Amino acid sequence: MEDDVIIGLEIHCQLNKLNSKLFCGCSTKHHGSEPNTHTCPVCLGLPGALPVINKKAVEYAIMVGLALNCGIAEHTQFYRKNYYYPDLPRGFQITQYDYPIAENGMMTVDVDSIERPVRIKRVHMEEDPGRLVHQGSIETSKYVLVDYNRSGMPLIEVVTEPDLRSPKEARRFINKLRNILEYLDVFDGSLEGALRVDANVSLKGGARVEIKNISSYKGVERALLFEISRQRNMKRRGVTVTQETRHYDDERNCTITLRSKEQAEEYRYFPEADLVPLSVKDWENKLKARLPELPEAKRDRFRSQYGISDNHAKVLTAEIRLANYYECVAGKCDPVMAATWVADYLKGELNYRDRDVRDAFEPEKMIFIIDQLKKAIITDKGAVEVIRVLLDEGGEPASIIKSRNLAKVESDITRKAVTEVISENASAVQDLRSGKPQAMNFLVGMVMKKTRGRADPEEVNLLLRELLECTL
Repeated sequence: MEDDVIIGLEIHCQLNKLNSKLFCGCSTKHHGSEPNTHTCPVCLGLPGALPVINKKAVEYAIMVGLALNCGIAEHTQFYRKNYYYPDLPRGFQITQYDYPIAENGMMTVDVDSIERPVRIKRVHMEEDPGRLVHQGSIETSKYVLVDYNRSGMPLIEVVTEPDLRSPKEARRFINKLRNILEYLDVFDGSLEGALRVDANVSLKGGARVEIKNISSYKGVERALLFEISRQRNMKRRGVTVTQETRHYDDERNCTITLRSKEQAEEYRYFPEADLVPLSVKDWENKLKARLPELPEAKRDRFRSQYGISDNHAKVLTAEIRLANYYECVAGKCDPVMAATWVADYLKGELNYRDRDVRDAFEPEKMIFIIDQLKKAIITDKGAVEVIRVLLDEGGEPASIIKSRNLAKVESDITRKAVTEVISENASAVQDLRSGKPQAMNFLVGMVMKKTRGRADPEEVNLLLRELLECTL
C-alpha cells in the first residue's frame, strides 16, 4: 500500500450470458463473426428505431448490485449521454445517470493477507458502443475500421470510491469482481472485450488522470504502475500534472495523452424519452432468493465441510469452475488430499501452461490418481508425471502409469538403491556423520534419481537412517 496513491475504478462488464442485446433482439453471440453481421436499426442508431428494454438484463444488474452489498433503487431511469464518436452512430449513448440501479455497496479486497474494504459508489446499466479497429497502434494507424457487432451489448458499470491504494490492490479487486460475476453466471470473462477498465489515479494533492479502456487484467496493474511513476517523476521535477484522459499502450507499456478530461456536464445528460422509468424495488426479494452461493460463503463451507486449510479454500473458491471441479473430486475421495492435488498441483501445472481449469482433464481421472496415491501404487512424483501427460497429451491415467513405468518400486529394489548410493557417495555420508543434516537431502535425491522417482521418499529416508546407523 502506498499512502499517497489514490485509485478509483470504473469497470465495464458485459452481461454476455444474455442471448440478446440491451435494447433489441440482436444476438450477443458475435465473437468470431464477420464484422457488422449482428446489427439492426436499433443498435445502429438509425432514425425512428426505438429501444425496448431487455428485462433479463435488468434482473442481472440487480443481482450484481445485491452481490456487491449495494442498496437497490426504488426507481431507475435511463439517460442520453451526448457525445460524438465514430463507434456511436446515434451521437449519444443510452446509460444511467441520476438514478442508477444500485448504490452504496462494499467489497473487501485481500492483499498480503490483509482484507481492506473498498466502497462501491454505484452500479449502473448502459449499452456498449461499437468497436474501433486500428491497424497497428492507435498513434500510427493510417485508417480505422468500425465494427458495430458490439453496439448495444448490455453492460454494467461498477464505479468504486477512490479507496484503492496500489496497482496490486486494483488488480485484486478486479479479479474478485470477475469471480463474483462468474459465480452469478451473468458474465464470461474469457471473451474478448468482456471487461474494460477506466482507472482514475492521482498522487495526494495532484490532478486526477483517467486511463481509458484498459482491456486486460494484467494491463490494469501495469498501466497504473507506469502512470504512478510518471506522475512521481513530474512531481519531482516540479511539473504540474494536468487533468486529462490517457490511453494505455500495452505493447510499449506506457500511457499517452488522448484528450483533456471531460466533465459530466459536457455530456449534456437528459432522460431517454423512448424508455420509461422503471420501478424495480419490488424485484429485490425475488432476485435475492435466486442468488447462488458466492465465493466467501463457499470458502467458509469448504473449510467446515471438507476440513481443508484456509489457504486451499481461498484458492479453490477463487474461480467457480475450479470450485466445481474440486467438489466433484472431493465427493469421491479424501477431500484434504483432493484439495492439495487440485489447488497446488493441478492448478500449478495449468498456470505454467497459461491455461485454466476448463482445459483440465475430467475429475474422474483426478479421483483415480488420488486413489492410486492412497493405495501407494504411485509416488507423488509419479502422480505429477501422470497429470503432466494428461494435460499435454491426454489419455487414461492407468495406461500412462503402465506405459511409463510409474508404479512405485518394491521395497527390496529401494533397499538395493539405498545401499548403492551409500557406497557411491562416501563424502556425503561423511558430511552427514559430521553433523551436516543437509547431506541427507542429497542422499535421498540420489536414491530418487537412481529409481527414477519411483521410490517412496519417506521409505528412502527411513532406510538411509537405518543403514547409516548400522555402519556408524
